[in-house]
Amino acid sequence: MNIEQIRSLVKERKYRLTLHAENERDADQITLAEIETALLSSKSKVIEDYPNDPRGPSSLILGFTAQEQPIHILCGMKDPTMLIIVTIYRPDPDRWIDWRIRKEG
Repeated sequence: MNIEQIRSLVKERKYRLTLHAENERDADQITLAEIETALLSSKSKVIEDYPNDPRGPSSLILGFTAQEQPIHILCGMKDPTMLIIVTIYRPDPDRWIDWRIRKEG
């Protein structure tokens, strides 16, 4: 998956959230507008790829809200016409370096 493919589907509103993503979104108080802004931002980027994920290939995206708050969004596609948002969360600074690299340990 590449970021342009993801942005295109988000622009067309061809995405859905899993129940898990909805629960995480609610827990972290992330709005749909923040998700769209984060994925459509020119600053958004794929930070991890999971080509062999048993649910289908997926990618972890780092995006930023309009207030420049980081959000991690795990996206997958079982079909090239629909983006599946698997989970969403506000990354913990104790677990990430510059929001992009997992800290070891």
